Amino acid sequence: MATLHTHTVHPWLPLTRLHILFHSLALFSLFYYRTTRLLHQPTLPWLLMMLAEAILAELWLYNQAFRWRPVTRSVAMEKLPGEEKLPGVDIFVCTLDPEKEPTGQVMDTVISAMAMDYPSGKLAVYLSDDGGCPVTLYGMREAVEFAKEWVPFCRKYGVKLRCPKVFFSPMGEDEHLLRNQEFMAEQEQLKAKYNNMQKNIEIFGGDPKNCSLVFDRPTRIMNEQLEMPMAVYVSRERRPTIPHRYKGGALNTLLRVSGLFSNGPYVLVVDCDMYCNDPSSAKQAMCFFLDPETSKDTAFVQFPQMFHNLSKKDIYDSQTRRAFKTLWQGMDGLRGPGLAGSGCYISRTALHLESPNTNVFEHNAQNKFGNSTMYIESLKAIMYGHQTAKKHIPRDVILEEAQVVASCSYEKDTNWGKEVGFSYAILLESTVTGYLLHCRGWRSTYLYPKRPCFLGCAAIDFKEGMLQQVKWISELFLLAISKYSPFTYGISRMPIIHSFTFCYFTSTTQYAVALIIYGLIPQLCFFKGIPVFPMVTEAWFGVFAILYISSQSQHLIEILCGGGSLRSWWDEQRIWIMKSLVGNIFAFIVAMKKLSGLNKAKFTLSNKVIEKESLKKYEEGKFNFEGAALFMVPLTILLMINIVCFFGGLWRLVNVKDFEKMSGQLFLLSYLVGLGYPILEGIMSLKSKCG
Repeated sequence: MATLHTHTVHPWLPLTRLHILFHSLALFSLFYYRTTRLLHQPTLPWLLMMLAEAILAELWLYNQAFRWRPVTRSVAMEKLPGEEKLPGVDIFVCTLDPEKEPTGQVMDTVISAMAMDYPSGKLAVYLSDDGGCPVTLYGMREAVEFAKEWVPFCRKYGVKLRCPKVFFSPMGEDEHLLRNQEFMAEQEQLKAKYNNMQKNIEIFGGDPKNCSLVFDRPTRIMNEQLEMPMAVYVSRERRPTIPHRYKGGALNTLLRVSGLFSNGPYVLVVDCDMYCNDPSSAKQAMCFFLDPETSKDTAFVQFPQMFHNLSKKDIYDSQTRRAFKTLWQGMDGLRGPGLAGSGCYISRTALHLESPNTNVFEHNAQNKFGNSTMYIESLKAIMYGHQTAKKHIPRDVILEEAQVVASCSYEKDTNWGKEVGFSYAILLESTVTGYLLHCRGWRSTYLYPKRPCFLGCAAIDFKEGMLQQVKWISELFLLAISKYSPFTYGISRMPIIHSFTFCYFTSTTQYAVALIIYGLIPQLCFFKGIPVFPMVTEAWFGVFAILYISSQSQHLIEILCGGGSLRSWWDEQRIWIMKSLVGNIFAFIVAMKKLSGLNKAKFTLSNKVIEKESLKKYEEGKFNFEGAALFMVPLTILLMINIVCFFGGLWRLVNVKDFEKMSGQLFLLSYLVGLGYPILEGIMSLKSKCG
């Protein structure tokens, strides 16, 4: 078979590596300066500054691993084999609470997944309802009925926007251009049926009892066999006395249930608020899984997480530009990116085998995968390339066995969540899974297509953004100090540069220490007239200036190359400091409480409901701190100290006139006060509203 994809190393790679060398030499010079001065005249401020700079240098070193060999990839879908030879794909969608994840929005995701540009007989969509809510089951039935007409319509006319909500909105107007009367008539009929579907779901969900979570329940599975993609609803068994395992448990349950029904060799995981924006994403992923050069050891193909509700003034950096334009492409040039948790196609084989070099199915499979003979046979079918369909087994028998593998006691005394399936990290099940797959010798690839394949809903206020940040970083910190730490377990199993990328992710809590020091010590010393940087007339001052300009230039160039602007660079500077400071402080506290047993592990669900006031402020580029009072405490304290020290120190500077000694600290305070002004504005706005 011909090569189905190509990759290109970034053309400025030599300059990037030269910059790394140049910056490293400047760092050595800085520590030489700090050490020699500290030996002659040791003071607490200088010792603390050296500690902060050592932390920043360590994290900078890990960060450069992402820039060592970044690549971009492209695919050749026209070279794929015929549709009859394409492997099956199972799509997993997980939801929990209809109050925070509106059912109508979840069904848009399900419908767009069912309408993917892929052979109907080889596509199946599984919805995990971890809340067991009547409205979700009702919505699934309504969605399947609507999809019976929507899917043929999309395929008949080659519709690209296959999420009905988007297609019938102003964003879908381009789809209506140059269409005939038959198309217009059909789309009007479908629009009426779609509106009716959403209205029915809204009416049904208007009864509080239909939206209540059911915590003590048996397994419930709805299966639809249609002349179109299969749709399966799964509400797994839940008992108060047995661990539920949150999203990781839901994904592993879907792995087993789907193995009995469709048993697609590859699975796609999408968030419940993330609709499929490009119907060809499955075929794009197959260009890696079926390519003879990469098929053997590719565990997953990751697409970027992109969002449909971003403002031009994205003050919270909700698009996570740095992650998906810099970090993930950098990892792709090593052995591949980590799992982002959604928008990723994963090999079912990789989730069950210890390494790509192991293709022998174990004799004691029941100890590893559970005691379902039917499920184990489905795994053998995948691993040995047998027929994956279950046409010879009666549907009722499969449904009965699905109840067994979805029961909450099925995983007892097995390796599920450890060596099999998705990891049972509370909040980062996919991220930890991706990391462990790399440790076992698997690779991954990253594709950043011109047209986003998936679009989700980004956080548009400070509270939601920080809640996400805290739960991610706290779990990454726990990974850093676990037996699977990338500093020990990872480095021994991965190339050192690749392991540095995971070291960076799990070390970001250290930013809080460095930023607290840099946010207090130079300011207080400026107020007192104590220098912590060399005089502006000294040659050593140039070292600090070079390091600042070097790091900021690297960031600025990456933003401009990614289509950003100077305003984007300035906004990212501000939100990075806020997240690195506040997010890491609270993430560390949460992690410590979990370790000590003071904080019971729990899953905090992100709110997908968009408030009008929050949206208005977000679009205007104004910070919304409503509901985030606790997060604002350390930020407000540091900001007030900086403002007081700035004006107090400036008054002293005018009187004493020691500009040469204090120029470095004056610049630092001016920079931080400039970044903090919109934050101060948001705090004052919140206080006036409360008043």
